[in-house]
Amino acid sequence: MKAIVQSEYGSADVLNLEEVEKPVVADNEVLVRVRGAGVHAGDWHLMRGTPFLIRLIFGGIRKPKFTTIGTDIAGQVEAVGKEIRQFQPGDDVFGDLSECGFGAFSEYVSVPENALVHKPTNLSFEAAATVPVSGLAALQALRDYGEVQRGQNVLINGASGGVGSFAVQLAKGFGAEVTAVCSTSKIEKVKSLGADVVVDYTQNKLTKPTQLYDLIIDAAAYRPFSDFLDMITPGGTYVMVGGATPEFFRAMLLGPFAERFKAKASRRKVKCLTSTPNQADLNVLKDWIEAGKLKPLVDQTYPLADVPTAIRYVEARQVKGKVAISV
Repeated sequence: MKAIVQSEYGSADVLNLEEVEKPVVADNEVLVRVRGAGVHAGDWHLMRGTPFLIRLIFGGIRKPKFTTIGTDIAGQVEAVGKEIRQFQPGDDVFGDLSECGFGAFSEYVSVPENALVHKPTNLSFEAAATVPVSGLAALQALRDYGEVQRGQNVLINGASGGVGSFAVQLAKGFGAEVTAVCSTSKIEKVKSLGADVVVDYTQNKLTKPTQLYDLIIDAAAYRPFSDFLDMITPGGTYVMVGGATPEFFRAMLLGPFAERFKAKASRRKVKCLTSTPNQADLNVLKDWIEAGKLKPLVDQTYPLADVPTAIRYVEARQVKGKVAISV
């Protein structure tokens, strides 16, 4: 079978399309013929091995432990192990491989059944493959970390990105009033997602808040989290989802002190998302999609051989929504 393979850390130039051995399905695994894959920031972090913590978490200090990356998949079940009860050959599935060895950028992958659920019937394989990682992050940031409630004012920073585009739709589905922040060229796309207000950050730096928010989801954290504290209502929450690595670690390390001191009087909370893949939440996303309340915003679709080009595009931070791979 064909797969994108890397033997060293580096830029997208280290990725090559190669012939590799097709996986043999284990008793407790599902063999999936990959039809679509999604690309997100975690892929290029794993490709480059940066920040260095990535190497400590996933192994491979000097060279990659996982030679084929890729986390989001959608495809068809080709075979199942004898212990599998949820799926059978021919089922259409999608899932998140972040806790079972990655490998989405390939023609076949064999994974535990708890990494998968049945694919939404109203999405193509390519579109479905863009949902799991970013959709789960948006859902868990809003529902579990932000405890979003109907009628709350929610600010989504980075609303045109993968997580942000899902967060806008989910927040509206939860009954919130949504203000979305993006750049000029992406305003119309973000409006189409249902945002109540769209703010162009190139024209409005949000340094002097005229509106307070019960919840801020920061999916493009390239500014210090402290810049947002004065924009949060008493008892409100700031959730950092993604962005610049230094800002994420700054929020993780200093957020508790902000709660204790600057934010203490108003009981503001600062949280950093650690998304947890699970079947229950994948099924929540599937149900929302099939009900017409959630849809992936797919910017570009590339063939498997062009995964390096797709990752370069994601790294350039110009994507409107998600990037898909057609396998």
